[in-house]
Amino acid sequence: MFGIGLPELAVIALVAVVVFGPDKLPDVARQAGAMLRRAKRFADAARDDLREELGPEYADLELRDLDPRTIVRKHIIEAMEDGDEDAAPRRRRGLRPLVDGEVPPYDSEAT
Repeated sequence: MFGIGLPELAVIALVAVVVFGPDKLPDVARQAGAMLRRAKRFADAARDDLREELGPEYADLELRDLDPRTIVRKHIIEAMEDGDEDAAPRRRRGLRPLVDGEVPPYDSEAT
């Protein structure tokens, strides 16, 4: 849950009891829950509007798919998988693994 462990949650609860007091804490918790429900409804409505505007080909669109980290991770994984397929043609062009003790080729112009 947001990277919060049990000790951190206990500290937050203790601070909430001290700041709001035991009498007002249930009301504050109720208001926080209502605010989270409203935020979730707002996000769901935004997602549904986006799906509707983009058309049927984006019917399975999730907002987390628009996260730049997810997009970059997806493209890196695809590139790595494509790189494995490209390794076979290189072997056919005469490139081979070095034998034990063999010195790799050296190009003085490349350095």
